[in-house]
Formats: sequence, structure tokens, C-alpha cells
Amino acid sequence: MSNNNNHPLGEAPWFHVILSTGFGTGLIPGAPGTYGAFLALLIWFGLYLIVSPLAILWITVALVVGCLFVGAWTSNVMERYWGEDPRSVVIDELLGCWIPMLAASVPGHWGKTAILAFIGFAAFRVIDIVKTPLARRLEYVGKGWGVMLDDALAGFYALLIVVAVRLLFM
Repeated sequence: MSNNNNHPLGEAPWFHVILSTGFGTGLIPGAPGTYGAFLALLIWFGLYLIVSPLAILWITVALVVGCLFVGAWTSNVMERYWGEDPRSVVIDELLGCWIPMLAASVPGHWGKTAILAFIGFAAFRVIDIVKTPLARRLEYVGKGWGVMLDDALAGFYALLIVVAVRLLFM
């Protein structure tokens, strides 16, 4: 990952800046990836509270698939302006956080859902920061896919943790 966070925003197309930085969360100093993932958690939990249990599953699938393809596209554009895998690009963290949410919804139990969603968020962030050897190799896939795929893998590992916690404790 690059520490490339010092480029003037005017150099890149604003649409891609807004999209790739998770509506600006990637521009917050400190831990932009965590802020982006937390935004994803808040969006998902807000949706969970207002839609049906079946709808949240399909919405989550749509978020994951849509974010994967849109994220690869916008990350590819942003790498041309801000360098390889810039810290401010956090759309990959949104993707990675939404993957474990596929197993977090417990219909009618917002408390259990909140616990599982937070476990998914936390597990994703730890796994994403630690980086497994396969994730490190995926970072080198070109055209914006490397940015997305290493976080997709971390999200998948977090999904397995959420499923295990759900099966063992809920």
C-alpha cells in the first residue's frame, strides 16, 4: 500500500474523488481505511433497520457486487492521478466491510445483528491490516482490481469468522 496521500485533489476528476474516497472518509487524517469501513458499517446497519430481512440480504449482495466492479473502475482511474493504491481510496474498505455483512443479519434481533456486524467490521479491519500472503499477491493485479481484491479476500475471511460466531454462539 502506498502512503500516497499528498496529491492535490484538483488533479483527479471530482466524481472519482468522491466515489473512491467513500464520500470523503478517505480524506480524514489518521486511519482512512477504518473510517471508510465504519461508513460501510453504518450504511449497512441503517439499511438493516429499514428494510425486510430478505431485502437486506439482496441489498448486501448488490452492494458487494456493485462495489467490486465500480471500485475496480474508480481505483484504476485514481491510481493514474494519485499513484498505486493510495491511502485515500477507501472504496475497497467499503467492499471488504460489506462482505461479512452477508451473514450478520439476524431477522428480528437488531442487538444480535449489531454484534455480528461489529465483529465482521472488526475482523475485516484486523485481517486487512495484517495482510495474508495471498492478499499481498492480489495487490499486484492491475487496472484497479488489486486494490479491490485484497480487501475482498479479507472480507471473505471476516465472513467466515461471522459465520463461525453465529453458528457457535447465536
